[in-house]
Amino acid sequence: MADQRIPVTVLSGSLGAGKTTVLNHVLTADHGLEVAVVVNDMGEVNVDAEHVTQQSDLGGEEEVVEMSNGCICCRLRGDMLEEIGRLADRREFDYLLVESSGISEPIPVAQTFALGFEDAEFDPTDTYRLDTMVTVVNAHSFWESFDSGSALAADRLEEHSGRVPEEILLDQIEFCDVLLLNKRDLVPDDELEEIEAVLERLQPRAKLARTEFGNVDPGEILGTDRFDFQRAQNAAGWKHELQHDHHHDPQEEHGVTSFVYHRQRPFHPERIAALLSDVPDEVVRAKGFFWSAGREDVAMGVDKAGTSVRAGPAGTWLADLPKAEREQDFAARPDLKDDWDEEYGDRMTRLVFIAREFDEHRLVDRLDDCLLTDAEMDEDWNAYTDPFEPQDRRELALSNQ
Repeated sequence: MADQRIPVTVLSGSLGAGKTTVLNHVLTADHGLEVAVVVNDMGEVNVDAEHVTQQSDLGGEEEVVEMSNGCICCRLRGDMLEEIGRLADRREFDYLLVESSGISEPIPVAQTFALGFEDAEFDPTDTYRLDTMVTVVNAHSFWESFDSGSALAADRLEEHSGRVPEEILLDQIEFCDVLLLNKRDLVPDDELEEIEAVLERLQPRAKLARTEFGNVDPGEILGTDRFDFQRAQNAAGWKHELQHDHHHDPQEEHGVTSFVYHRQRPFHPERIAALLSDVPDEVVRAKGFFWSAGREDVAMGVDKAGTSVRAGPAGTWLADLPKAEREQDFAARPDLKDDWDEEYGDRMTRLVFIAREFDEHRLVDRLDDCLLTDAEMDEDWNAYTDPFEPQDRRELALSNQ
């Protein structure tokens, strides 16, 4: 039996990427669908919603829903469900198109449609079916950030869980079904190929299309049936690399390479903190976990997005779990025993790096220099200064400016 629920496409992308232009183009195209629209803007005045109404045939509260002064990934999740519930009651459309704000994180938005939201009365899973997650990338800004080493997005720094725009943009890239490389006319073809190589490494599952002025075939983003929540969560390039220890020759794919750094000896906390404050700009993405001497109670995580580098507690080592829980994990995933150490358990470092035109061997040597020496392995690790203070957060937030 065919699924009768209303399909949904969500547009994500950084500020100025061209989401509203894409939206307007789709709304004015001849695709035979009656489309309702939700437009989210962080400002008190929803400029994007006004622009959509002016540039398309839509008008009135029935067709265009404005969500202002907040994000649908957090503060406005409940409000969005209330509005799309009201739209569903009227059922005067057969497709829902959502433009999220430039700082919205895609996973919470997808969860809202795919799983519902516990604080809301309306359950979207009975009425809506998430069809496609789309991310619009500003090719020109992406290109400039490569050449200058500057931030991927520098304007309108927001109060959004303390996160910087680069992190949010890469989350949008890594969690999508379709990538639209917009404003391609502003970038030379050879540079476009290099950008595409990076995007394909960051998100190998997504379909990638080049666009100018948001001009996209509606069939590329409507009714694709590409969304799969589990696959989407596990499709980020860095996750693939961590799981498969995949390694590419640095000269392949326009100089874009990725590699995994794996060691079973702890880092000296001060040396690794110093290195993390000086990660080369050529490293577009770095993510994973590491073992910091003196912090045997927690796995430390690393997240580099653009020029921003963050490190802090990211989880619990399997070795710290009660034996019964540990055995359950071993039964579910026998491969966990492959790297098990009789003394230290699963404490180790596994970091993936995605970079362009980069000498990975030099970085590997620098990382190895951060490991404890044989003499330091016999010292009292608890005596080391912990750079991940204060005690209540133990988080290192660094920026390569």
